Amino acid sequence: MNTILVTGAGGYIGSVGTYELLKKGYKVIALDNFSRGYHEPLELLQKKFGNDHLTIYERSLHDKLDDLFQKEHPEAVVHYAAFCKVDESMKEPDIYFDNNTMGSLNLLRTMERNQVRTIIFSSTCAVYGEAQYVPVDEKHPTNPTNPYGDSKRMTEKIIDWYKQLRGWNYSILRYFNVCGASEDGLIGDSKKPSVLLVQNAVRGALGIEPFHITCPKVDTPDGTPIRDYINVVDLNEAHIAALEYMLKGNKSEIMNLGTGKGNSVKEIVSEVQKVTGKPFSMDSTTPRQGEYASMIANTEKAQKVLGWKPKRSIADSVAALTAWYSKHPHGWSR
Repeated sequence: MNTILVTGAGGYIGSVGTYELLKKGYKVIALDNFSRGYHEPLELLQKKFGNDHLTIYERSLHDKLDDLFQKEHPEAVVHYAAFCKVDESMKEPDIYFDNNTMGSLNLLRTMERNQVRTIIFSSTCAVYGEAQYVPVDEKHPTNPTNPYGDSKRMTEKIIDWYKQLRGWNYSILRYFNVCGASEDGLIGDSKKPSVLLVQNAVRGALGIEPFHITCPKVDTPDGTPIRDYINVVDLNEAHIAALEYMLKGNKSEIMNLGTGKGNSVKEIVSEVQKVTGKPFSMDSTTPRQGEYASMIANTEKAQKVLGWKPKRSIADSVAALTAWYSKHPHGWSR
């Protein structure tokens, strides 16, 4: 049974990733300081799969972590932990560089001291900045337009230097907009407030809270930003495919994760109304900073290297979120 350390395991993507890893038979060492993640999904999964399969550590990336590595002996790290709000990063850039970049550096130092040199890094399309062409492939210039994207790009560079100088192996996965929940509705998004469009639209449809359009007017056909929305289970299946690719000793890669298709904000809202059968108002509010017009992934490399393709539609994501929020209208409590 392979042992994998998962950082940010109590967060939205990390908790679904932990669930998928456990279902695949991995032993997971879950690390989270729970400043933004939640205890409940991990406790639920620990009860479901047992203590032998899931161990939980309430620790920060800034903490000394050598004892954890020496006790648990992980073979690789899947590194999800990060602050991820674009608008917040424009207002408080220092916490993004401290948490995302410096926290990651401490993790990498710990891994090196303990001879764990395989990492799957959850990065972001925000490293590209404003798209010069779409769909965006991995050769697109990296020119982040917000501190969140820059904190991730800095971490990518550090990881690559560890590869060049110390023989590490990595998969850097640059993913686009994430939506959905686990297909059984067991694990979902609890961000309060959420900054993710599909989640907020479903919450609006279910009457959990009013829905507001927070995007600026941009140069697209309907005036709202176009994004590539990838289902969270598809996303995590790609992480596991990348992990298994790396554990076989294959070379390091940077890969985009998305669907290769774009939807505008208005199109997403229309799809949510269609799937749920519940119309809702779309009042505008103060637009978020750091947004750009269009971002769509070219995913040919991930498909070729990993043999991975996204399977789930926007409608599937809306259905899973509807099941999740019907049971947990306000997400996890702690």
